[in-house]
Amino acid sequence: MLFHKATIYTAVQPEPFVGDVRVLNGKIAAVGAELAADPGEEVVQAEGLNLYPGFVEAHGHIGLDGYGIGYEGADYNEMNDPLVPQLRAIDGIEPRDPSLLQAAQGGVTTLCTGPGSANILGGTFAVIKTVGVRVDDMLLKADAAMKCAFGENPKRCYREKGVSTRMTTAAKLREMLLRAKDYRRRMEEGRDPAFDMKMEALLPVLMGEMPLKAHAHQLNDLFTAIRIAKEFDVKLTLEHCTEGHLAPELLVEAGYPLAVGPSLTHASKFELRNKTFETPGILARAGGHVSIITDAPVIPENYLPLCAGLAVRSGMDPYAALQAITIRPAEHVGVADRVGSIEVGKDANLVLCRGNVMDVDSEIRCVLLEGRPVPGLALQPKGGEKA
Repeated sequence: MLFHKATIYTAVQPEPFVGDVRVLNGKIAAVGAELAADPGEEVVQAEGLNLYPGFVEAHGHIGLDGYGIGYEGADYNEMNDPLVPQLRAIDGIEPRDPSLLQAAQGGVTTLCTGPGSANILGGTFAVIKTVGVRVDDMLLKADAAMKCAFGENPKRCYREKGVSTRMTTAAKLREMLLRAKDYRRRMEEGRDPAFDMKMEALLPVLMGEMPLKAHAHQLNDLFTAIRIAKEFDVKLTLEHCTEGHLAPELLVEAGYPLAVGPSLTHASKFELRNKTFETPGILARAGGHVSIITDAPVIPENYLPLCAGLAVRSGMDPYAALQAITIRPAEHVGVADRVGSIEVGKDANLVLCRGNVMDVDSEIRCVLLEGRPVPGLALQPKGGEKA
């Protein structure tokens, strides 16, 4: 398949250009100007249309939080124990949930989904494609990050079960990491500790193979997450960062990836009172590694590009905003070798759009996921339109 004369936004070059993109065997095989069509190759006339890499969500819960259903589909928070690192998102994802197809039709082809923030330790997130029948076939990364949470949610959900302050949240997380360090030490010394599934789940975190994925809105919670990560010399990503604009230089200096959002929602609790779409732009201008997130289903996943557009409206550079829904989240969740940009060798996840995809009046004409059209969208666009 050859996209001909599209305006190409690679997400790794600041300026778009008019050119062609060849898709072969589910990969991007060539990017250039005036590529000659191979015999029998399907050609999509894309003049006047914009071609983007498939969008990437660094933090959400769809597939675990069912669409149009109550308790039966609520598989994102374990409410019996605040410390459940042994849980894995792949065991709860429902590939047939309508929200996943809606995400794909909105151009989101890759997402990192997993446990909510009721628990201090909630289990592992997975990076998946947004279309599939069996989660095993949708996986890009089965255990991408270990969810931990700070702030109001663990307090609210477990205040009757021994977690009533931020101090307790931090102390229990430290205790688990210390126990895991001791468990690892015993293993290394050949003392064979009694098997502990929670400790086993935390070993990849201690060994630097998996980051803590820290839910934190309030500025003091962000700094607590950073403090603990440095104490234990573990990798960390900061999720939500609602008050990140209040101390951008300090957060950027810490050097951790920053996922910002959801910003298109009511401030439903005290720690969201300073929420603004200015935050991702402020952090990006300060030099931060910034992703924009929907926290879907808090914001429907298909509105991820719109959230980037609202960040631009609030002062974010358009190129930085595009990167914040493509290559930056791909880097954030550790799959940038496969997705997040239009480059030769990467998965053929592509979004063809009339107009700027961040604008509300744009129209997505087709989406490819590993070279295959997403159901419900016409593959063959009308050529010759103005972008």
